[in-house]
Parts: sequence; C-alpha cells; structure tokens
Amino acid sequence: MNGMRQIQMLVLICALGLACAPRMMGQNPQMGPEPQMGPGGPGGPGGPGGGMGMGGPMGQDTPLDPSIKRTYVQVAGGAYLYEPTAPGDKSHLAVLVMHSDGNYMNFSACTELPKRGYRVFCVNRSAPGTLDEAILNLRQAMTYLRKVPGVDKVVLLGHSGGATLMTSYQMIAENGVLSCQGPEKLHKCPNYMAGMPPADGVMLIDSNWGNAEMSLFSVDPAVIDEESGMKVNPDLDLFNPANGFNPKGNSDYSQEFIKKWQSAVGKREQALTQKAVDRLAAIEAGKGKFSDDEPFIVVGISQTSNKLFAQDTKLMSHTAKPRPLLHADESVTTEIVHTVRQPRNMTSTTSSLSRGGEETTVRDFLNNHAIRVTDDFGYGEDSVHGVDWISTYSSPPGNIESISAPMLAMGMTGSWEYLASETIYENAKSKDKTLIFVEGASHMYFTCKQCEKTPGQFGDTQKTTYDYVDGWLSKKGRFFVGGQQ
Repeated sequence: MNGMRQIQMLVLICALGLACAPRMMGQNPQMGPEPQMGPGGPGGPGGPGGGMGMGGPMGQDTPLDPSIKRTYVQVAGGAYLYEPTAPGDKSHLAVLVMHSDGNYMNFSACTELPKRGYRVFCVNRSAPGTLDEAILNLRQAMTYLRKVPGVDKVVLLGHSGGATLMTSYQMIAENGVLSCQGPEKLHKCPNYMAGMPPADGVMLIDSNWGNAEMSLFSVDPAVIDEESGMKVNPDLDLFNPANGFNPKGNSDYSQEFIKKWQSAVGKREQALTQKAVDRLAAIEAGKGKFSDDEPFIVVGISQTSNKLFAQDTKLMSHTAKPRPLLHADESVTTEIVHTVRQPRNMTSTTSSLSRGGEETTVRDFLNNHAIRVTDDFGYGEDSVHGVDWISTYSSPPGNIESISAPMLAMGMTGSWEYLASETIYENAKSKDKTLIFVEGASHMYFTCKQCEKTPGQFGDTQKTTYDYVDGWLSKKGRFFVGGQQ
C-alpha cells in the first residue's frame, strides 16, 4: 500500500511538473517565449510573475493581442519587449513602462502603443522594496533597451505611482547623484546611482502626486496611540458619520472639520518624519537597534485608505486654471477642468495591520513615504499647499523641477488622482511640456461608465488617450521619427 501511495504521489508530482513546464520554459502563450538573457544581465529574483500579478496593476487583466510579437527578457523582475504590428519609422522610438511597486509587464500601453507603431518595453520590478531598488531595476531596463538594434530614442511612461519611479530616475540620470544628496533631502541616494543613462522624454499618464505624497494624504490623524490601531479620536475620524461621512454616497465634510483634520495630518506627518530622522541619526551613530536599519511600523497610513478628498468630491475637484480637455470625438476645449469621479466610499482600516498600517523600516520610510510639510499644510478644491515638494525624490512635483527632457502630463477626469497632473505641469522645468486632461477616463484609462450621464457620453477613453499619446510622440521635431530630429 505504501508503494502504491508513493507511485500515486510521484505521478501527481510529475503531472504538476508537466503542467508547470510550459510556464517555466516560456511556451505558455500567456508567458511569451523562453526567457533570454540580454545586455542588461540577470535581473535578480522573480521572473515573468511576481509584483502585483501577471494581470498588471491592481490585478486587472488586459487581454493580449496575439498579433503583437513579444519577447521575454530577463531584466529586473522580468520584462517583455513588444514589437510594433506594422514596423516603420516610429519603431525607432521605444517606450519604457514600469511601476514603482507593481508588475506592468501586461499594462495596456504594452499592446496599445505597438498597434500605433512603437516598440514598448514593459518591466516588472524584481521584488517589493525601496524606491532606490526600483530605480536600479529601471537602470537595468534602460541599459538593455539602449542596446536593442534599431532603438534610437527611449521615452519613459509612468502611470500612477510609476511617475515617482520615472521622475526620480530621470532627475538623477540628467543631473547626477548630487541632485538627490542635497541637505534638503530626507533620504540621500547612494553613490552607485551615478552614471545612469537618461531617457529622451517622460510621459506621466494619470500620475498620482507621488509615493511620499500619497502616504501623506493617507495619514490618519485620528490615531491616538502610535503603537496601536485600536484607539482613535472620534472628533478626527473621517469615517465618523457625525463628522460628515456617508458610506453610501458622497461625504460632505464641513470646512471646519476639513481644516481641523488637515492640520492634524500635517502635525502627525511632521512628528513621524522627525522620529524617523532621529532614529536614522542614532543608527548611523552606532546607537540603533541594529547596525544598518530598524523596523518602523506606522499605524493608519495605508495608501489604500484614509484620504479625505477621495470621500468628498468637492475637494481636489477642478483645475486652478483653464486647461485643455480632450473629448470623446478627440476635439479639445480649454476650460476649468472638473472631475467627474465618484466617491471611493472606503471604510476605516486603521485597526488592520495589513490594510491600515505600513510595515516598513526607518530607511524605507524616509526613502518612500516621508515628505516635509509646513504648518499650513492642506488642500482645497483646486490645489495642495504646505508641501515641500523637493524634500524627497519620492515626489514627481519636486523631481520634475530638475528634468529638462520633453514631458507630457495627462490627467483622467474620472480618477481621484487626476489633479496631480496640473501641479506637475506647473513645476516642470522642461521647455517642451504638455498638459491635457481626458474627459471621463478612469485611472486605468478605461471609460468611467458610472460617471456618464448618458451611455456613450465619454466614448472609448482608452483609445482617445493612446491616440493623443501617439500624436505627442510622433510630432515632428520632438523625437527622432521618420528621419526628423
């Protein structure tokens, strides 16, 4: 009987091995061809999977177009080089897509831009970690892409938190490590980031405010005890109906509560940042809990929750100035651009360690999450104030101040992060900078159906978005396209 069980177990193991073999060998059509080592060298742990899943950001699956050839490349945590469906002059320009945290090997740009004639390199980071580690992954990807025959220009595409990665990389690549080691920076970048090859352009397509800023906006000021998520001050709890919270619709907080809540956020952010700075000083002086770093768990700072403006749509609801707005028929009007987003209706997660806390370290907190704010920190209907954008390079509005390459910023009006594009544009150093908003597009560029007043009002916003990107990339004189510089 024992022998029979051993045979059955062996058969089961072999069956599992055969089932997995195509994935490991690269023959699964969802995985692409067998992994090949390229000029970038080994990519560290991981492979085609990892990150936030093969389906792309937030687990959303983008169907692949079988007509688009792609080749697996072992850089970073794995990458696919997508080839244009109809090679031509545009194929000399490659778009590099990557996120600071998630797996973007199958993001919509990976297939939409090849349909329009471009090569696209979609990369997964090697493993969850610091921003510095993600920058090194991007460096490896850029080094590989610069050696691909026929690629003359490379443009970075940062979506959501990918903008933090792309702008930090480009700022350092253009200006050297001194740009991220100044006294204003809470975290100094390492010297081994010197000599990174810069890109020729940067596209920030529905960037959020930045990893550090999104952590700031997620700080829960109702936390009473920094060691526990079980105690909150009801007077500062944005999920308290007495303060204006509506779990079934748009919350309507009073101006008094908003001001009190934001002021408390600023004070807690200042305290957390100072605590991390002090702990780092102790570590570097040989008086830390460990020789190189320390655990640093923050209660009530989950980037998926605790955002006042996500609950109350009157906050961050329109641009400060008239801006170009792209419509379903691809016409453009210039106006004060209003959001069409719906409230997030999130619930409190402070009591949950995995959903309401940030399990990080002192160095990681200062690298990814911390940013300096002044006593007047806050935000209203059209802007954010009281933030020292350049106190960290985990901040697209700060990084963009030192980037000279052509820059495109696009905001999706069906997204609750869309207004960041205006601040990024205003701060941009580049002489060639473009800002435009896409009417009715969600954060993932799909049409926000629930935002429409009538069916079909906003058309196919993903097509509208990528058609505009195509026009921007191929504009004569901006990049090397068709023999024109």
